Parts: sequence; structure tokens; C-alpha cells
Amino acid sequence: MIGRFGEELSISRDELRTLVFQTLENQPVPLRKVLVLPPDHTRLNSQAGPITAIVYELLTAKGVKVDILPTLGTHNAMTEKQLRMMFGETIPLDAFKVHDWRNGIVRKGEVPGKMLAELSGGKVNYPVGVEVNKMLFDGYDLILSVGQVVPHEVVGMANYTKNIVVGAGGSDIINKSHFLGAVCNMETILGQTDTPVRRLFNYAVDTFLSDLPITYILTVMEQDYGTGEMHMRGFYAGKDVQVYNKACELARKVNITLLDREPKKVVVYLDPHEFQSTWLGNKAVYRTRMAIADDGELIVLAPALKEFGEDHKIDELIRKYGYRGTPATLKAVEENEELRNNRGAAAHLIHGSSEGRFSITYCPGPGVTLDEVRSVGFNAVPYEKMAARYNPEKLKDGFNTMPDGEEIFYISNPALGLWAYKEKFAK
Repeated sequence: MIGRFGEELSISRDELRTLVFQTLENQPVPLRKVLVLPPDHTRLNSQAGPITAIVYELLTAKGVKVDILPTLGTHNAMTEKQLRMMFGETIPLDAFKVHDWRNGIVRKGEVPGKMLAELSGGKVNYPVGVEVNKMLFDGYDLILSVGQVVPHEVVGMANYTKNIVVGAGGSDIINKSHFLGAVCNMETILGQTDTPVRRLFNYAVDTFLSDLPITYILTVMEQDYGTGEMHMRGFYAGKDVQVYNKACELARKVNITLLDREPKKVVVYLDPHEFQSTWLGNKAVYRTRMAIADDGELIVLAPALKEFGEDHKIDELIRKYGYRGTPATLKAVEENEELRNNRGAAAHLIHGSSEGRFSITYCPGPGVTLDEVRSVGFNAVPYEKMAARYNPEKLKDGFNTMPDGEEIFYISNPALGLWAYKEKFAK
């Protein structure tokens, strides 16, 4: 494993370049053709963009052909503006390929239903098709999977094998793995290294994709809440689970904020560059639900909200069934074939509900109407009205006392970590 890491470390751009160079030099075969799998702009803070740009520069200077397949999962294809924002100006646009999670994939095997029953404690027993993008089998000497390890609501900790079978994966494993996570209780999964969904992903890659020349580059990032600056605390590169386990150790230290008391009101800001849908914006729900007090309130400042799902069909399902809680969603799955065939959407509906424990108020800009927001089960207040009271430019991350004495807990980016009441997380 190639690595540099530490809780107080801040890896510079020059150091990052050296680490990437060492990773490429450490490959066992000459490189003629390389595929890079970075996340999309919704993981902007991962530093996968600069890493990809360094890889492209170093390899193409030696005559290596480099293709880049952003691991969209179910997200929309990146626009030119988003590509430039994420990866810079130097990579030709024709180097970027688009992942099609429904049609551009190939099935390499099937995880038996018996294993899913074991993983879920009998809650599900369906088989899972292991489907990944066809490009992975186009004769690459190296497939470089790049991304950030950070607490995640479905798998426990993001990235590693998830980037392969979900980011570059097909509909069956995306839908069924998300549903597996939902029925296994998100609050027992968040921030954990070893979870039922992680075991599924690792098994799928180890069993059916072991012949692919995959090397992982995993980062651990931390925001300095005083300055707002992002610091790379860890860089891990290698081919096996050790890189993931080591990254998780550090991410649990720097990306999980444990609180001594439960805030009654949490205000979360969704950066317009990253969050334009509730599919992504509901990280505000996932990453704070273990912190908010019973009968508390979550306010989501969402100035760029324009849709619910990143995919047309998923958007349609969210609008139809809404965030109504686990019993209502499971009943809808049982009664409606369209939801059974889109279990990833059903899982998202479960994850996006507070199960009635606290209220959720979305505050959109002009991209969606208040009635649209209310129709999917959230409260709604115009962004401008709520931001006038809770101004993101004036609030600091953590507890704030408003001029009238009201106390709130503010989070400037929910994608950067997990916030939990200490006693609740310990359980």
C-alpha cells in the first residue's frame, strides 16, 4: 500500500502529485491503456478531480491512452461546466465517457438470494445480478478507481468496491443493494466499516471481477470549520481491502462529529454546485438524523433544488410515492410492481423520511414550487425567507445562538461527515 495519512496532516498539491506518481510507477505491467473511475461533481470535495488531472497529465506525457468514466451511478451525466469545475481545463472533453446504468452494462454473475437472506437477517432473499459498465472489459492495463472514504447512509463508509459496482454498476445491484441497506436500518450502518451492504459489494468484486486490474486511490478529507478550507488528511493506494480499512480508521476520526447533547433545531445548507435534487440533498437528513432530538426540526436550505430524482423514472416515483416512512413504503413496494422493480428508489424513500421523529422543512429557490415539495411529504418555506433568518454567510458550523436567543446547530455541507449524539451513536 502507498499511503500518507494523519489526523493533523494536510497533504499539499506537490505531495499529492508525488503520491500519484508513485502509485502509477508501482504497477506490475507496462501501461498502454488506462481507465480512470472518479466520482462526479457531487463528490467535488474528494479531490478526485485534481487526482484525475494529475494521472492524465503524467500518463499521456508517456503516450498512454487514458479514458475517464465518471462513476455516475444513477446521477445525470455531467455537463461541460461541471466537468471543468471538477477536473480543470486541461483534459480534452473527448476523454470523458458517460456511464449508462441501464443500457451500458454487462452482467458478470449473480449473488445468490441465500447470501442476501444471511446478510439481512431474513428481511430479503432475492438474488443480485453483478452488472458493471462494459468499458471495464475493454483491455485496460490499469483501472484506477478514485474517491473519498466518508460516512455513508447505504454502505456505512463510501467508496472502495462501491465505486465499481454502484458508481459504474447496473440497475439490479444498485437497486437491490440500496434496499438491503434500508431494511437493515440506516442508523446501524452509518459510519461503520463492515456492514451487510459492504459485504455484498466486496463479495461481488472479489468473486466476479477479480480478473480486472483495479487499483484504488482513496482520500480522507476534512473541512476546517474555522476557515472553510478542505484538507486532505489521508491518501491510500493499493489493490486490496487494506487501503479501505486504513482509510476508514482515519475517516471515523475526522469525519464523525459526536455531540454531547441533541440539538432541537438543525439547519443544513446545500451548496448549489453539488445539490440540485432531494436524491442528493437528503444527505441533510441522513447525516444528521442521529443528532436531532425527538420532536426536533431539520431545516434544509436548498437554493438550487430543481428536481427530486437525478433520473427521470426515479423522479417520477418520488413524486408519486413520497417520503412517507418505512411502513408506508414497504406497503407500496408490496402493492406496486413499478416500485418493486426500482428498489433503489424505495430505499431512498425510506432513508429520506424521519419516520415521524422530527420534522423536515425544505427551503427551495425558484427551481421547484412549495406545493411540489409538500407533495412528497416535506414541509416547505421559500429559501429567501428562511435564509433571511438563518443566513449561511453569517452562521458558523456547530451551535449558534440567534439574536432572539434561539439555539440552532448549523452544518454548511452534509456530504463532509456524520453528526450524531454521542450516546445514540454508541448504541
